[in-house]
Amino acid sequence: MATSNPSVFLVTVNGQIDGANFPDYDNLYCKYCFVYGHDWAPTSGLEEGITQITCKGISSNKLIWNFPLETTFKSTNPSGWPQLVVSVYGPDVFGNDVVRGYGATHIPFTPGQHTRTIPMFVPEPTWRLQKFTSWLLGRRPEYTDPKVVAQGEGREVTRVRSQGFVTVSFHIMTKDMKKLGYDTGPSNPSSTQSYSPTSGWSTEEQPYNM
Repeated sequence: MATSNPSVFLVTVNGQIDGANFPDYDNLYCKYCFVYGHDWAPTSGLEEGITQITCKGISSNKLIWNFPLETTFKSTNPSGWPQLVVSVYGPDVFGNDVVRGYGATHIPFTPGQHTRTIPMFVPEPTWRLQKFTSWLLGRRPEYTDPKVVAQGEGREVTRVRSQGFVTVSFHIMTKDMKKLGYDTGPSNPSSTQSYSPTSGWSTEEQPYNM
């Protein structure tokens, strides 16, 4: 019986954008997209999306979205491992829709359950006059393409200010990575591995990182 020699491996990303913590803002929504290298290509699912608008609860400052993520990538090597880029928007005092934060995180490398808390930031005007003018006109500094957040080029000349956090839950599954010589298993020996010999998909059952 001939053995199959895969030429690509698969990474499936399931999960959700749980919510955010922006103490000074309310009525926010989130846009997301995936950024990946040239050797990567999506095979199913959505590469980008937008959540509903949500507001804070009576007794909590947490914004809850619980917006689902589901996509699968294929690649020949780990270089350019996918990143999730999130952008949060909401109204200012004049009712203009402005950006409240950008952030990015790599998709977890090891299969299993993961939670990531993403620090968010916003670009800042260079001069005080620009800051006052942008506030008055409701035109805050923002990136024309949020994907620049996942890239290093040009970031060193951008002045930014940190504000807020976004929490994302991931469930990662991989296929054929070990057959191609890549071991992404956990270093923790207590973690248990679940492997399906029929499908070839593997997942490491790990606790959430709270």
